[in-house]
Amino acid sequence: MSKETQRNEMAAKTVVHQVPGMEAVVVHKDVVYRDAEANPLTMDIYAPPGSTGGESKGGERRPAVIFVSGYPDPGFESVFGCKLKESGQYTSWGRLLAASGLVAITYTNRDPVADLDALLRHVRQNAASLGIDEGRLGVWAGSGNVPRALAALMEGASGPFRAAVLCYGLMLDAGEPATVAQAAAQFGFANPCGGRSIDDVPLDLPLFIARAGQDRMPHLNETIDRFVAGALARNLPITVVNHPTGPHAFDLLDESEASREVVRRMVEFLRFHLLA
Repeated sequence: MSKETQRNEMAAKTVVHQVPGMEAVVVHKDVVYRDAEANPLTMDIYAPPGSTGGESKGGERRPAVIFVSGYPDPGFESVFGCKLKESGQYTSWGRLLAASGLVAITYTNRDPVADLDALLRHVRQNAASLGIDEGRLGVWAGSGNVPRALAALMEGASGPFRAAVLCYGLMLDAGEPATVAQAAAQFGFANPCGGRSIDDVPLDLPLFIARAGQDRMPHLNETIDRFVAGALARNLPITVVNHPTGPHAFDLLDESEASREVVRRMVEFLRFHLLA
């Protein structure tokens, strides 16, 4: 089996937890959020069964979760054979959240920093026509996408978020080794958190941190442990789940009841903070 084939197989992996209604989810594909001449940037909107746009049958606007992309699509596609929003992880998670009553949004990008800012502006400015409650937005990110998500949570330039789920992710650097900066240079993801600290995280932002106890990426869990310790020292509203036998990307790679339970807890965390 070639290395390229292995990479493409990874892109096809889907979330290990399934719920009824995932196949009935309404998916609006390739909705333009940023017009870039002949090559616009687009988003996919996953809405609960029976919805039109993100709206419910009664016209109620629904909360939405943005699945953050920290990798430029050209680089991601050259390795995995598809854009991040087309990967099995993001398409299956989109369906899982939509079947659980939330709207999920995935998107294409070329510049992870500027394009996420543009997406958030578009969603907030067009929330009514999209059927989205712009006051109830959440974030989901994993692995190398987490630094871009963290920066967005810190900035809140287009408005505050209600909750965020960060999975087995590289968090913040603090001295040596510069784990996040080094990994960003090696793997090509955006790291706009350079020079920032736990003090930049909003005090009232509920965070769910999922830690993979068997993660083999050097020093990754050290960045999580340091982040959690800093969050507790600031008394932030943080929920931490350590999956002691979980590998990196356990939501895709570990078909165990333990992994499914962590995924269920992520979904319930988002439902609790966004549907209330």
